[in-house]
Amino acid sequence: MAAGIAVASAPVFAGQMDARRALEAFRISCPVVVRRTDQSGLTQGIDWSGVCAEAATVRPENAAAFFRDRFDWVSVGAGKAFATGYYEPEIRGSRTPLPGYVPIYRTPSDLTRCTRPDGQSGRGRVDETGTCVLYYTRPEIEDGALANKGLELAWAADPIELFFLQIQGSGRIRFPDGSEMRIGYADQNGREYIAIGRLLRERNILPPGGASMQAIVAWMRTNPEQGRALMRENLSYVFFRELTGPGPLGAMNVPVTGRATVAADPKFVPLGAPVFLAMDRPEAYGFWVAQDTGGAIKGANRFDTFWGHGPEATAIAGGMAANGVAMVLVPKGSAYRAVQRNGPLARP
Repeated sequence: MAAGIAVASAPVFAGQMDARRALEAFRISCPVVVRRTDQSGLTQGIDWSGVCAEAATVRPENAAAFFRDRFDWVSVGAGKAFATGYYEPEIRGSRTPLPGYVPIYRTPSDLTRCTRPDGQSGRGRVDETGTCVLYYTRPEIEDGALANKGLELAWAADPIELFFLQIQGSGRIRFPDGSEMRIGYADQNGREYIAIGRLLRERNILPPGGASMQAIVAWMRTNPEQGRALMRENLSYVFFRELTGPGPLGAMNVPVTGRATVAADPKFVPLGAPVFLAMDRPEAYGFWVAQDTGGAIKGANRFDTFWGHGPEATAIAGGMAANGVAMVLVPKGSAYRAVQRNGPLARP
């Protein structure tokens, strides 16, 4: 962990908050978190055994008190947090190619991890000379780099809808006969994620507070050629797999829960850990569980709140931009061990 940490007292009022959804999400994470290697260095798998066993017996009305009293509350870095939102979108599609429809791809077999001649390792492909090179960019894929290889999972009616489904990481495809397919993140091409909302703000196309998903989509609909060019500036491209069980699945490979799951950077927040967000948006205020990650979710206090499926989830997630402070909850005793190893919170 690059940032220092500090242990704080849980606010007394936290014990009176509604934390039932977070408790259920935490229970779902427990079988994984006790076995998982924690990249943040805050905990070890064995640390979670006791609180996970206890969580199984906690009554729903006592969920908040359980989080308040049975965990160390940790501030990572400065603790000042920013949260956005994501959701499970539904897009229109087809099981067979139709005019104007664009493919939704499975993971290509040539996408691998390798070391390039410059010594950098990561996702890439081995070319015809046996050299590891960067994988195809979004424009290259959209222009046919993966065509006619049998990788099509389905076809999307609208490239803009598919683009935002890739940003969300999972979703549903609604077919003309009324049936649907649930799909989830399978892999990514290894290219840098570029936030198009940031590009629009930097170019003074949208005002500083106007880069909600709804505002971005509206601008792209009004300016289709510029919108297509803008999407192609984000070189990152996501591949999907069909989900046949509970879902959508987060980075822990367990189902995520609307209004309870939050995506975080695992270098700073243990995946599976409860998180308390004290934000200036009441919808985001309260207990969450870090069960997911995201290409744009980087840093000690950057979070992405998950809102589920449907019109309300779409509206809240699309307009979510919350500021406040974040506290990471880890089993009692583990925080003090981490302080000794990582050092106290660095003050300016």
